[in-house]
Amino acid sequence: MKNIPVAFDANMVADAKSYSPSASKPAAVMADWAQRLDALPHNLIPVRPATVEQLLTAHSGGYVADVLSCRAENGFGNTEKSVAQALPWMVGSMLYAAQHVLSGRYGSMRESDIPAACSPSSGFHHASFSRGAGFCTFNGLLITAIVLKNMGLVRKVAIIDCDYHFGDGTQEIIDHLGLKWINHWSAGAYFKRPDQARDFMLGLPYAVKHAAAGCDLALYQAGADQHLLDPLGGLLTTEQMARRDRQVFWVLREYGVPVVWNLAGGYQRDMNCTIEPVLALHRNTMRQCVDIYVRGEEREKEVIL
Repeated sequence: MKNIPVAFDANMVADAKSYSPSASKPAAVMADWAQRLDALPHNLIPVRPATVEQLLTAHSGGYVADVLSCRAENGFGNTEKSVAQALPWMVGSMLYAAQHVLSGRYGSMRESDIPAACSPSSGFHHASFSRGAGFCTFNGLLITAIVLKNMGLVRKVAIIDCDYHFGDGTQEIIDHLGLKWINHWSAGAYFKRPDQARDFMLGLPYAVKHAAAGCDLALYQAGADQHLLDPLGGLLTTEQMARRDRQVFWVLREYGVPVVWNLAGGYQRDMNCTIEPVLALHRNTMRQCVDIYVRGEEREKEVIL
């Protein structure tokens, strides 16, 4: 059976001492998936930390230097050394997952590999050129896209952001650097209320198709905070979120656009104060990825392009 490549390294995990679990979440997600390897077949691929030079492709030099040296606050609003050390690895996870998924275009991908990979990372889309915010410090989405462009591996990239919140940092960097070759679609700019869920679900395949048109790669933020019960979100039911992921993967597969997806958002806790509700949503995203790319299942018939 084929496996979903996952770019994980323990160095990308930190204790941010924050309301947001995103800095420590990668380890929890990987432990959860490891218990379900038969249902969620995946394999680890190597990760290296993003270099300072790579971080500078999307951020100012002073900001990068101050964050890494703990002189300036990170996106969690503190200067924790463990966070500073983990940040290049978190970005590196996205970058190396993308390099892996693109390798098939250059003849090095094995027959058993698939045009989809996961980076169990988060904390990207509120990071702007010279400032972190909203639990985001460095914008790994744009760093990945720009580095790949500079390497000549892509000409055009789609960023499909299904976090509950608008990717304001992503858009600010795109505008600041004039990155017209990036198609950025952020659901948080348009859909915020449960009564908009039906319109979101009906329009999603068209939005993905439009964003990915002519692109060499799609970066998909599968935000868990779009869930109806999320304390910082609230749009979709659990079933709708599964259909969301299924639609995104199906459209990208049908149009031949490789995808790297990551684990944005998610702030729910259960009665024991664990993040099991968030892990369940990320588990469902992996399940949809497996169904589409490994088992080849089709999306729901009522969804018409």
